[in-house]
Amino acid sequence: MAARTDNFISPDYFNVDELLTEEQKLIRESVRNYVKKEISPIIEDYAQKAEFPQHIVKQLGDLGCFGPTVPVEYGGGGLDYISYGLMMQELERGDSGVRSTASVQGSLVMFPIYAYGSEEQRKKYLPKLASGECLGCFGLTEPDHGSDPSSMLTNFKPARPAGGDAGDHVILNGAKMWISNAPFSQVAVVWAKNEQGEIQGLIVERGMEGFTTPTTHGKWSLRASATGELVFDNVKVPKQNIFPNVKGLKGPLGCLTKARYGIAWGAIGAAMDCYDTALRYSLEREQFGKPIGGFQLQQKKLAEMVTEITKAQLLNWRLGVLMSDGSATPQQVSMAKRNACEVAANICRDARQMLGGMGITGEYPVMRHMMNLESVITYEGTHDIHLLITGMDVTGLNAFK
Repeated sequence: MAARTDNFISPDYFNVDELLTEEQKLIRESVRNYVKKEISPIIEDYAQKAEFPQHIVKQLGDLGCFGPTVPVEYGGGGLDYISYGLMMQELERGDSGVRSTASVQGSLVMFPIYAYGSEEQRKKYLPKLASGECLGCFGLTEPDHGSDPSSMLTNFKPARPAGGDAGDHVILNGAKMWISNAPFSQVAVVWAKNEQGEIQGLIVERGMEGFTTPTTHGKWSLRASATGELVFDNVKVPKQNIFPNVKGLKGPLGCLTKARYGIAWGAIGAAMDCYDTALRYSLEREQFGKPIGGFQLQQKKLAEMVTEITKAQLLNWRLGVLMSDGSATPQQVSMAKRNACEVAANICRDARQMLGGMGITGEYPVMRHMMNLESVITYEGTHDIHLLITGMDVTGLNAFK
């Protein structure tokens, strides 16, 4: 497939750029330029082949897209959350799978090691993860336990040598499913139950005997992203690999809050790409003697697209301010994640209609974004689960049980 020329121009109907610092705009431009140069020309081909472009891992590390909010002393960028959001927006404008790779690495692997890990764990793993030398994944979802992770079956117990005394390892058993980055990861942050039934996090390394990562095939969504399983068959994990600073579901949920924040920005990046594509096409494509952008129904679609993008941009910016000063709630992040996914999915579908038959081809990015968003709208809290999180927050009543 011929490489696509990326002429993207970002919509900013309410001058949101005036709310950004010069540093934030520079960071956004560097990632935008990277996407135009390195991602857009190749991504359709990789998506068609259902292949992960492994070479981008080191590029993303060099660009500072892994763990940008992690302190500099551990290899991170030490940046604020709006900068992080803008990075995710630009990466997902290129492809949801590329943003997923960065989200998982930063929010689901580096963040828990930094927040819940020991100093030894931080120094051992974070610099290599930040640079892209090492790729990580996050194991929470199980084949039979998705929206209800507290019911997980994956577990570990102390390894007891022949002498009967507790050894310096634990034995991990179980399986995780729908794990981004799994097939190519060197490190997995895994959540499992100890002998008391408490959820704890462990760092599992590739090469540990009994640990395998089968690839998930046959996806119609996130085709340029690597997805797999994590299978643990009596895996011996050193006790020093257990996170010392958290127990219970709040550990993995804290990670998901960070990742969902990135998705809120990322999904709007996909929406912006579809809007820009549809607008450009509407001015070039002629029917009945004039550009289709001159017809009322097409203008209605474009006007609604840019309105929803603008509302989401302002919501995300405000959430970024709250995240940076430490006052954002998980419920606010839920609302932003759900809103962005809904907005993006609707915009993709309208853009696809505007492009007619061309909308289903790889010559334009719309159908790829549309398929990707079917995963984004589901993972890290489904659309309905996030609705219930907001519902419980405003009523005080729990509809989950």
